[in-house]
Formats: sequence, C-alpha cells, structure tokens
Amino acid sequence: MTDLLAAAAGDPSPWLSFMPMILIFGVFYFIWFRPIRTKQKALESLVENLKKGDKVVTNGGFYGEVIKVEGNIVLLKIADNVKVKIAKRAVAGFAETPEGNGGN
Repeated sequence: MTDLLAAAAGDPSPWLSFMPMILIFGVFYFIWFRPIRTKQKALESLVENLKKGDKVVTNGGFYGEVIKVEGNIVLLKIADNVKVKIAKRAVAGFAETPEGNGGN
C-alpha cells in the first residue's frame, strides 16, 4: 500500500518541471525580441526604399538629403556644396531637419 502512495506522489513529469522555463522564455520573446525584430524589419524596408530627396539621419549623426542611390552606396548632401558617400546601411532613419528640432 505504501508503494502505491509513493508512486502516486512521485516526481512530476519532466514537461511540468520545464513549464516555468518555457513560460519565461515566451514572455521574454514577446517583451524583448519581437519589438527589436519589428524595428529591424522597418529599418530594412526604409533602407531598401531610399530615393532622391529623402531627408535622413545617419548612424554617425549626420543629417542630410539623399542625392543619389547607387546599389549599396548613398550620395548624401549634408551642407551646401558638401556631398558624402555613405553605405546604405549607415542610414538610421528618416529625420526632420535639425532646425526643426531646435538645433542649428
């Protein structure tokens, strides 16, 4: 009789012991990884659809206007008579002019 009680009150199934870990991973995925992935996809779409006239900001903090897109290179006008070539991946996003944000 005691053997039956011991067997009934035995160790929980392995799945049951891993459930808290699976639940924590699921919550972590939806709180951390999913928003980052969504942001990455939006940035990839922005970079792929750059066109002449877009006002952008680079990862280095330069504000400028796209003059030309050639493959993986973007010609960016950052001031009068100042144009620079940057990698397409260096574009961090669309930007308002720095003057509109209180900058000089």
